[in-house]
Amino acid sequence: QVQVVESGGGLVQAGGSLRLSCAAFGSIFSINTMGWYRQAPGQERELVATIASGGSTNYADSVKGRFTITISRDSSKKTVYLQMNSLKPEDTAVYYCQVQRYAVIYWGKGTLVTVSS
Repeated sequence: QVQVVESGGGLVQAGGSLRLSCAAFGSIFSINTMGWYRQAPGQERELVATIASGGSTNYADSVKGRFTITISRDSSKKTVYLQMNSLKPEDTAVYYCQVQRYAVIYWGKGTLVTVSS
């Protein structure tokens, strides 16, 4: 089992920055990928960025060059960060952390990011 705990988010003006954090606890060995998805009101959940255990990253076209995903690990947890710069109102959404371990997907509860114009 993996527990997923998100932090960060909030209200920021357009052009500003925020950093999201997501910590995975429990059976963190053999986690394949960690990443962030987002869901805006009335929209489907979409990929923002992922990072694999080997360090390879994948970004949605809409955030390339503005968002950076990184990962760290200690003995008890793996943490993935999403640094979001040059935020736009269209980045407003609930951001969800996803952890994949083998064929099992774990989700966080989500954290709201609101970008005002």
